[in-house]
Amino acid sequence: MQTIVLGGGCFWCTESVFLSVKGVQSVVSGYMGGEAATANYRTVCGGNSGHIEVVKVDYDESVVPLEVILDIFFATHDPTTRDRQGNDVGSQYRSAVFYTNEDQKPTIDRTVNKLRDMGIDVVTEVHPAVEFYKAEDEHQDFFNRNPNQAYCNFSIPPKLAKLRKEFNQYMTN
Repeated sequence: MQTIVLGGGCFWCTESVFLSVKGVQSVVSGYMGGEAATANYRTVCGGNSGHIEVVKVDYDESVVPLEVILDIFFATHDPTTRDRQGNDVGSQYRSAVFYTNEDQKPTIDRTVNKLRDMGIDVVTEVHPAVEFYKAEDEHQDFFNRNPNQAYCNFSIPPKLAKLRKEFNQYMTN
C-alpha cells in the first residue's frame, strides 16, 4: 500500500472522486500544511491556520499507479487557480500534493512538468507530508451520506462524470 495526500479544494469533492477509484483502499478527509498545532473545520475554514483541506489516499499501486492517481487528481480539479476552487475561495482550498516518501517526488514532478509543457499554468504546491489532522467524523464519506446536499450536487457530479469519461477503466462502478 502507498499513501499520498492531495489538496484539490473542498475535501468533500476530492474524497468523492477517489472513493470511486479501483485500488484505492481508503480516503480520509483532513487538514495538512498549516502552522497551527491543531486543526479543525472551524479554524481551517477561517483561513488563518495555514492548513489545506486534503484527503489522505491509501492505494494499491499494482492496481492504480501513482501516475494515474495524479492524472485523476489534476483532471478533476483546477490546478491553475491560487487559493481557489470554483466558488471556494481561501488558502485552505489551494492545490497541493504532499508526498509520503521520496520515491513519489520524481513522479509528481514529471506530472506537473508534463502539464506545464502542455501550456497549463500549474500552481499546485508540492511538499513532503507533514502532520495530518483527520477531519471531524461528519466530513468523512460526506457525499455518500449527504447525497441531497446542494453544494455537493452542484460540484461533485461533474467531477465524477469527467472521471467516468477519462478514467473509466479505473472506476469501481
